[in-house]
Amino acid sequence: MSLRHALPRLGRLGLAVCTATVLVTGLATNAQAATGRIGHFNGAGQDFGIVNPPDHVCLTLQVRATNVTNETDKNVSVYLGTNCDRFITTLVPGRGVSYVGGPQSVRVVD
Repeated sequence: MSLRHALPRLGRLGLAVCTATVLVTGLATNAQAATGRIGHFNGAGQDFGIVNPPDHVCLTLQVRATNVTNETDKNVSVYLGTNCDRFITTLVPGRGVSYVGGPQSVRVVD
């Protein structure tokens, strides 16, 4: 086989390898998120939620919550401040907390 015929094949092989790498990397990133929902309710009982939240990212809630529920498959820490400061508690999956003063941020920690 001549070099002239081998170069296009190597180019296609390189493209295939790069495409596979991007796909695998993309799938690994998606795996680092909780499956489920973090529910939070305002004083009027309106239900808000964050679906499939990413791990280890501080998420500001849409409202100052009177109740936060962990409907995900991972532990969720709850904070009084908007930047994941003033820690309140960590909720295991299936648990919730009511808190006077209103939590304003959460973070998936496990």
